[in-house]
Amino acid sequence: MTAPWLVGLDVDGTIILQDETMSPGVPEAVARLRDAGHEVTIATGRSWMATRRWVEQLELTPQFVVCSNGAVTMRRVGDEWERWHIETFDPSPVLALLRERLPEARYMVELGSGLRLYTEHLDDWTLDGGRQVGFDELVAEPVSRVVVVSPGHDEEDFHRLVADAGLNEVSYAIGWTAWLDIAPQGVDKGTALERVRTELGFERGQVFVAGDGRNDIGMFGWALGLDGRAVAMGQAPSEVKDAAGEVTGDVEDGGLAMALDTLPAAAQVSARE
Repeated sequence: MTAPWLVGLDVDGTIILQDETMSPGVPEAVARLRDAGHEVTIATGRSWMATRRWVEQLELTPQFVVCSNGAVTMRRVGDEWERWHIETFDPSPVLALLRERLPEARYMVELGSGLRLYTEHLDDWTLDGGRQVGFDELVAEPVSRVVVVSPGHDEEDFHRLVADAGLNEVSYAIGWTAWLDIAPQGVDKGTALERVRTELGFERGQVFVAGDGRNDIGMFGWALGLDGRAVAMGQAPSEVKDAAGEVTGDVEDGGLAMALDTLPAAAQVSARE
């Protein structure tokens, strides 16, 4: 019998397409693994508010879900969820640096409670229940993430900004459209998944992760460091593919389902004690 695997999946560009429809074959592949006894969960840059719908639509039953690029881990308690582990940092130094260089940018912070504060509306970001505030209020208390959106700047601009500003005291990921997502130093999806793995007692080598973005590189390194599997989507940037142990097909072609179908089938998996 093969032991169950801990399976951590990115959302955007991995589970779903840009129009938020499912990648071909993903619901069926996920259901097969879930029913086989594997612990299939999500590890995403999205907030819990924007993640829960995918847990429910895929009918996942994990004990933990990783959100906000590893800064927030949710735990299932009966039919409800609680914020199990939260990482925060003082955003004032990094926001001061960024405001000096990008005075016209739009800024958002996510508090440990999940509340989002923002200076101006941000397209494509879940702001339900959030509050528009002045810049000074963004730095009033510790946060789990800082998001910077600067229309008119592209990915290369953000790379230069990070280097010029010396953002080495926080962890950051540059989004595929044009935003900078900043987390506490040393925090990524992999650090959160390691906490989950330890809590649930999964063995080394029994971890599988898949993603397509620069914010998945830490998760890939974590999985490979445990002799597990790290799969990059076919449309991922070259540096993301280089960090993975395997590359599958594009999200439009059902690349995630192809990769998931290589994991053990139901008849080969024994129940985890």
